[in-house]
Order: sequence, then C-alpha cells, then structure tokens
Amino acid sequence: MEKKCELEVGEPNPTAISFALWPPGSGAAPSQGAPDSSSTGTCGGGKMPSHKTFKIKQKLAKKMRQNRPIPHWIRLRTDNTIRYNAKRRHWRRTKLGF
Repeated sequence: MEKKCELEVGEPNPTAISFALWPPGSGAAPSQGAPDSSSTGTCGGGKMPSHKTFKIKQKLAKKMRQNRPIPHWIRLRTDNTIRYNAKRRHWRRTKLGF
C-alpha cells in the first residue's frame, strides 16, 4: 500500500521518500497524518492540462499582462513615489490557484 511517484513508466523516482519509513523510528505512516505525495503536488498533481478551456486561457492571458514592471513614464509622472509593481508574481513561488 506504499505510494510511489513515478517519472516514466517503469522508472521509479530516486528522490521519492517512503513516508512509512521516514523519519526512522517515528512510526509516521500516510494514514497517521503524514503528508501524501499526491496532495503536495510533487508528482505533477498541480499541472495544467494541455487542453485548456477558453475561460481559463483568458484568465491566464490577463495574469500574464498584469505581471510586468511598471512603465518608466509612471515613475516620472508620480515623481518616483511608485517605484515598482508590488503585485509582481513569480511563476514558481506564487501560484494562481485555478
């Protein structure tokens, strides 16, 4: 009943940790509240499908347009009070949630 994350068919992931065996002596099993690899998204659980709906594609396009630095003329117009886009989002650190 041990879940393993597989990269390819027949190739087990060498970095996968069996939560039933780690940490040694703790006795933590996935049924006892230890994190499950499928829920954490380590094995592609949060991947975007290649066939997106039009609504999702529109949302992604809007987020791409919003995720840019402010124009230089904004700094000139506001006398440098607005220096950067405070809502910039890194693609790996912050996910969109849809």
